[in-house]
Amino acid sequence: MNKKRKRLLAAAMSAAFLLGATGCSAGGSTSGSGEKVRLMVWSPSEDQSKDSGEWLQTCCKNFAAQHPEWDITFVYGVADEATAAATVAQDPEASADVFMYANDNITVMTDAQALARFGGKYEEQIRSTNSDALLNSVTLDGSLYGIPYTTNTWYMYYDTSVYTAEDVKSLDTMLDKGAISFPFTNSWYLPSFYFGNGCTLFGDGTQEELGCDFGGDNAVEVTDYLIDLVHNPNFVVDADGAGMAGLRDGSLHALFSGSWDYGSVKEILGDNLGAAALPTYELNGAEKQMYAYAGSKAIGVNSHSEYMVPAVELAIYLGSAEAQELHYDLRSVIPCNTDLLAQENIAADPVVIAQNDTFDRTSILQPFVSAMGNVWDPVANMGKAIRDGSTNHENAAEQTMGMNNAMNSNGIG
Repeated sequence: MNKKRKRLLAAAMSAAFLLGATGCSAGGSTSGSGEKVRLMVWSPSEDQSKDSGEWLQTCCKNFAAQHPEWDITFVYGVADEATAAATVAQDPEASADVFMYANDNITVMTDAQALARFGGKYEEQIRSTNSDALLNSVTLDGSLYGIPYTTNTWYMYYDTSVYTAEDVKSLDTMLDKGAISFPFTNSWYLPSFYFGNGCTLFGDGTQEELGCDFGGDNAVEVTDYLIDLVHNPNFVVDADGAGMAGLRDGSLHALFSGSWDYGSVKEILGDNLGAAALPTYELNGAEKQMYAYAGSKAIGVNSHSEYMVPAVELAIYLGSAEAQELHYDLRSVIPCNTDLLAQENIAADPVVIAQNDTFDRTSILQPFVSAMGNVWDPVANMGKAIRDGSTNHENAAEQTMGMNNAMNSNGIG
């Protein structure tokens, strides 16, 4: 099947993936006089929903109006940031020209030679409006593969009628004054305690040959701490919506999540909504900082695009200050463009402060080496075992070493 045929086939895919396979001519005022260009663009469904202001369609129309040299037909498809990469990698010629992806999926696409690198004036533009930490999240082997449009991490929401800004610096203080929930059995969250006591993944996160270091005495100390933590009457394991339900009925006063839950938390807490970076916890008499995984969500360009220059220009626009500000206004997507973060109204937003403070100060960049896939299940299983009581103080050392061995195994042999 040739390239054109594949692209036509992709446009006819079901609504479960493509948003009705709708085409939209958006050539601005060109009346078809510009070069005819067809761009397939993927985003999460929320970015195309009328209820959320049709962010993607609005941005594409604005882009087309700014480029009368092209008579652009857009085809909008639905693919969230977590799943787009696998689809692009599987069949890049039948995939979108421009799409959104989570940065930890870069290697999936680069291994398939499906992700375009940004260089020259485009690279300079991206670098001029993003922090070094954000740029590192979309850089592989020295090459830049995306335009970040938001940081991707988690932090803490809390009830300001229960906790002060000083209280939320310490998890132990919070547990003394109120009740909190934490996604204890979720392996994106639980490692934060182990990172706080010096455990590491793949050295600096890029050294796959160094493997995981979650099995030493320092890791056992954390496991022992977590066994006590889960039995604290003011600590609730957040699973199946328990945290949000407790916040709603007043039995809980803080939970750990991200910007995706802002709307629900705001509806519950109203003017009492507070947000902050991760707290410390006390381990054997010493304060230890919790560290969240952090990354970014970015705009990517398919290296097989037939219309590479318009595709790159569109990607740059979708990651621009103008598009990020609209994203923030319509869907509360936290911007990362440095020019936007300097604006008074955005800089004063407590959720913007919390997310970016977490990214800058209480997080580690989530590794995107291929062996990271071996990490998730063993950590989740440890959380479940502690919750259920099968991991206890008597076997904590053995269970911690078993977790570490599993993290360093590909499950074969």
